[in-house]
Amino acid sequence: MNYYSTNNKNSKVSLKEAVLKGLAPDNGLYMPESIPLLPNAFFDSLPEKSFQQLAYEVAHALLKQDVPADELRKMVEHTITFDAPLVEIEKNVFAMELFHGPTLAFKDFGARFMSQLLSWFAKEEKREIVILVATSGDTGSAVANGFLGVPGVKVVVLYPSGKVSDIQEKQFTTLGQNIIALEVDGSFDDCQRLVKEAFLDEELNRKFFLTSANSINVARLIPQSFYYFYAWSRLKDRSNVVFSVPSGNFGNLTAGLIAKRMGLPIRQFIASTNSNDIVPEYLQSGIFNPKPSQATVSNAMDVGNPSNFARMMDLYANDLNNIKADITGYRFSDEETKQAMREVCKTSNYILDPHGAVGYLGLKKYLAEDTEATGMFLETAHPAKFLEVVENTLGTNIKIPANLKGFLKGTKKTITCSNEYSQFRSCISSLL
Repeated sequence: MNYYSTNNKNSKVSLKEAVLKGLAPDNGLYMPESIPLLPNAFFDSLPEKSFQQLAYEVAHALLKQDVPADELRKMVEHTITFDAPLVEIEKNVFAMELFHGPTLAFKDFGARFMSQLLSWFAKEEKREIVILVATSGDTGSAVANGFLGVPGVKVVVLYPSGKVSDIQEKQFTTLGQNIIALEVDGSFDDCQRLVKEAFLDEELNRKFFLTSANSINVARLIPQSFYYFYAWSRLKDRSNVVFSVPSGNFGNLTAGLIAKRMGLPIRQFIASTNSNDIVPEYLQSGIFNPKPSQATVSNAMDVGNPSNFARMMDLYANDLNNIKADITGYRFSDEETKQAMREVCKTSNYILDPHGAVGYLGLKKYLAEDTEATGMFLETAHPAKFLEVVENTLGTNIKIPANLKGFLKGTKKTITCSNEYSQFRSCISSLL
């Protein structure tokens, strides 16, 4: 199957080129030329299938023209080695826990799958592949750990200085080997901008084989669609299902929209954001107005110019009414987020991380109007990854999982860098 740029549908490349390049030369994001509609029999059989089985069938429907079945099965088996259980918080309100992977965040799914797909494509390359990844927290740790020690690949993680949690920072700054951490003086949006500028720098790309592991890379979106199918299949009542997605760069929600386009009967998506409410504002006004990101307690969602908005618009042919038919948007303040964490802990004895709390709030607000729906919100990271916020909010100590404790023992190794592209360019040229 070919993949086209969101900036020019006539600009088409193979899956290999889309994955290895990450970003189109015209600064667009790659999208599949067609999205297959799965048959009713597939959905009827889902409750009897394992997570690995259904993930393979979804992946095969999307990639069968590009990846041999046996290779694809190996990739899925490497990716899906942990569960994504549903926990009923209240009647018809479920948390989909996506934090049971090695770095305790939903991005483990995308990073592990992408590491396998990229490595398979990279076998034919004679140069070292350099992955540039901007992170507001969890992407960096998931990608760094997913590619740690992979031959022929070097990972450069850009993150905003002082704007990720200590535990998140430790997960990608203590690894060494083929992982380089750049501590950028700026915001996540600055980091993302630097990565995009690097991909458009012809001289830099002649010198190095650059690609991305952010959600701008289509290889990240495919595995993120798996758990929407899985969660839906584990419900007893699947007739009226809505998903609330805590959103920053909107890759997770875009993956859900792709699942819906493949036939998954999702009634509605809720785009739940913190004060960085660019998409909810667009859904209200019809105007997309990127702005500098604001720091919040749900820091992984502090994105002022979400890249995957371009993919969302592409899926709906830039038609606001069609988008609003499938997506409802809400924003919530830090105080509302912390209050939700306290209330859920008190009434349900369940500890939300601040991002999951935003998702919970969006779901509750939607269900107040649609009382017949069964709702799921995505719990995207373990609460211990945001230890200070969670413990200060709840007034209690929470248990740190053993694998997180292991990261805390490591020594942070970073290289500081300006958010000016010329200085960033000089920095990575000297490192690679």
